[in-house]
Amino acid sequence: MDLPTSKTAPAWRLRVELDDSPGALARITIRLAERDCNVLALAVIPVPGGVLDELVVRAAPDVLPADLVEAVRAEGGRCAGITAADVRDLVDAPTAALRAARDAARDPGAVVEALRAVLAADSVEVAPSAEEEPESGHRVVLTTGEGVVLVARRGWAPFTGVEVARARALVDLLVDTGGPARLPVAALSDDGAALVLRLGRPVDEDAVADLHARCSMPTLFSRYHSGMRSVPRRWLHRLLSPPRGSTLLAQCADRVVGMGQLIRTAEPGCAEVSLLVEDAWQRRGVGTALLAALAGAARGAGYREMVAWCLPTESGLVRAAARVGLPTSLRREDGLLRVGITPTAEPLRVPVRRQDAETAPLSDVR
Repeated sequence: MDLPTSKTAPAWRLRVELDDSPGALARITIRLAERDCNVLALAVIPVPGGVLDELVVRAAPDVLPADLVEAVRAEGGRCAGITAADVRDLVDAPTAALRAARDAARDPGAVVEALRAVLAADSVEVAPSAEEEPESGHRVVLTTGEGVVLVARRGWAPFTGVEVARARALVDLLVDTGGPARLPVAALSDDGAALVLRLGRPVDEDAVADLHARCSMPTLFSRYHSGMRSVPRRWLHRLLSPPRGSTLLAQCADRVVGMGQLIRTAEPGCAEVSLLVEDAWQRRGVGTALLAALAGAARGAGYREMVAWCLPTESGLVRAAARVGLPTSLRREDGLLRVGITPTAEPLRVPVRRQDAETAPLSDVR
């Protein structure tokens, strides 16, 4: 059964707490029916002291989320959360978890997206272990045991113990089977050089400074849109630990040869993406590998679009997106080229190896 795609027939996912009394749920469904709402799916989630009833409801065109909450309250229930629903919410939780495990095992960049699906989370991000956050009802921290910390967040409803246990089981499965949860990930350049994609950390300041020193002024100008011969030392910490995003490094042997960033913007569902590859490594697939990894990170974090600002004569980012298989849109704004990139869920066409790399933890390759 497919959910309607028309904007006049929205679907909503509700979590409802009810008193343990006969007919309570039936009364709510009757009240929803009186408002021309159709219950498409129902699940019962065990919680301490009782259960949560989760309903996927197709609402009448004139019914607002507040109306659904009012209907629940009118029958003595409490709406623990409500969010927009899609077709994935019609799949039962065990089936969704199995599919997520399959996808994560197949695609080294899909582990975060798989966790987001299993947890119905708003976002899942990869963070260094040093930045591990305490858990709360709306935030869960998962550790792979390989130095990688995954932080899941959900605003529309608190995570339940059953959901968290399911997510931990998924991570454990991927670790035990040597799947993509064992980070970092190794990739190959076009000419066969071995690369490691990993998370940038404060200890990489010297390596990133050396990367910038090896870049020509035109390369630095393309990245920062200002004339500079080297990156100021005071920038390095922010480059490696951006407060609203993450930095991914491409390393060959002991040298960092490229870096990419994904930074949340003020526009909902949008993140800014940027790449820097030293001159000697350009046109060898390094930027393509970085962009593929950042697109996986964007999918896992729930972004619908990545945006880059390029000089009008630049085409490298557009070529990299085409190689990865990511749709792009172009338009001129304020003398720059705005490149919009859609982080699709299709498999990314980048040669990636699943074996472990003996370096620091991978960043948001998700």
